[in-house]
Amino acid sequence: MRVLHQIHARLLTHAMPISSISFGLCKIIGFCALSTYGDIDYARKLFSQIQSPNIFSWNSMIRGCSQSQTPSKEPVILFRKMVRRGYPNPNTFTMAFVLKACSIVSALEEGQQVHASVLKSGFGSSPFVETALVNFYAKCEDIVRASKVFDEITDRNLVAWSTMISGYARIGLVNEALGLFRDMQKAGVVPDEVTMVSVISACAASGALDTGKWVHAYINKQLIETDLELSTALVNMYAKCGCIERAKEVFDAMPVKDTKAWSSMIVGLAIHGLAEDALEEFFRMEEAKVKPNHVTFIGVLSACAHSGLVSEGRRYWSSMLEFGIVPSMELYGCMVDLLCRASLVEDAYTLVETMPISPNPVIWRTLLVGCKKNKNLDKSEIVAQRLLELEPHNAENYILLSNLYASMSQWEKMSQVRKKMKDMGIKAVPGCSSIEVDGLVHEFVMGDWSHPEAMDIREILRDISKRVHAVGHQPGISDVLHNVVDEEKENALCEHSERLAIAYGLLKTKTPKAIRIVKNLRVCGDCHEVTKIISAEYRREIIVRDRVRFHKFVNGSCSCRDFW
Repeated sequence: MRVLHQIHARLLTHAMPISSISFGLCKIIGFCALSTYGDIDYARKLFSQIQSPNIFSWNSMIRGCSQSQTPSKEPVILFRKMVRRGYPNPNTFTMAFVLKACSIVSALEEGQQVHASVLKSGFGSSPFVETALVNFYAKCEDIVRASKVFDEITDRNLVAWSTMISGYARIGLVNEALGLFRDMQKAGVVPDEVTMVSVISACAASGALDTGKWVHAYINKQLIETDLELSTALVNMYAKCGCIERAKEVFDAMPVKDTKAWSSMIVGLAIHGLAEDALEEFFRMEEAKVKPNHVTFIGVLSACAHSGLVSEGRRYWSSMLEFGIVPSMELYGCMVDLLCRASLVEDAYTLVETMPISPNPVIWRTLLVGCKKNKNLDKSEIVAQRLLELEPHNAENYILLSNLYASMSQWEKMSQVRKKMKDMGIKAVPGCSSIEVDGLVHEFVMGDWSHPEAMDIREILRDISKRVHAVGHQPGISDVLHNVVDEEKENALCEHSERLAIAYGLLKTKTPKAIRIVKNLRVCGDCHEVTKIISAEYRREIIVRDRVRFHKFVNGSCSCRDFW
């Protein structure tokens, strides 16, 4: 920047044509705003001193401000200022840059106003602007409008296809993402590594291992460059699809591993409950002189939490501080989870109370789960009060408290919580489980019998029920919140979403193929016990990824060793 300051001074102190000075200042603004060696604050200062900035300067400032370490709506404010001045007129680059800025801060309303300006100015047919619009709506999770803009593009390039696929994957519309990828192939558009990262991410989100394997084979067949980002995405996909062995193979074959790659492997091992392996990888990471970040320690602390390694977790917490990593909310959440799982609720509560940052709802919710597990009614009511102050309209909070009262047969208090939910119009998020069969992801919701093969699924469930009762299983009716007779509670358990998905897996697949389930909520205790029995009775390997971790059921046992 020192040389640039000298050039700036020369422009101001030497007699030059006005056009030359303006041209030089615009170039300086562009460098300061966009270069990694620049200075956005210096660019702002220069820009404010120019009486009539040209379009290059406006675009440089809009684009540069959107790349700031602390994203804001400043690019939108600049765009509005430019439009009000009436000169220069925005061009296609202006529209694309400001739309990208809106996507970064999820400024849906402002972006829609820019979209209106695009249509008014006649830039709607620009491929650059069209792709920016798809990206904007997808990032704001308005997938309907994103799809509408995409459908209206007459000549879709690789970027447009990749952006739309990424948009579907981002919000969990896996079948749509994979279907669009197939349409892209039919259209003769050759994907690159960026496209494949989006497709692989879609497979990871849904647990679609078979499709993920096919995509991996496609990458190899088409000789698509497996760069660091794509390799890391493959590691993440295999780990999240329950195939941790394959994830390890891909990881070990990577010639270069950065912090993100190491962290993905450590987190993958942690969610599979392989604490020793996760900590061993962390040791190897240190040996390789790769500096860990907060995600790395989320994996390390999660590994300790899922295996009850309290002393090790405390030691790694101290190690994290020595690396100069300031504990984030997520890291505090991991530590609270570690202590709660080890029944150290008082220690967890003390940690929360002494946090230098205000605990968010996730922290309080984790603590409430710990109180429920340890049947600490007094502390749980204090925690619940703090939680409901922060999130008075989140159904999960009321359900947790209702769960706790139900587990202690405090039916009157449970009814009060339920009544409050009803009076406030708060509805619970239903349990949802998915399973991939023949390349298509099927979703099941608790008590929902709308699936076209519902009758066959019912037959499988009846057979499961007979076998489970035959081995002497007593339903864990405490996992059902309703104050109803035991028979109704047992029926409700049989309709939990993971049971429907497992039944469909038994119906549509045969041994030795593993049944792989992804659930949006934590597996309840009774379903966990029943799945162990199913794995033994039907001689099937069942892998369930719930919101917390993986459970691998084989021959009547679970990889979590009943600690989850």
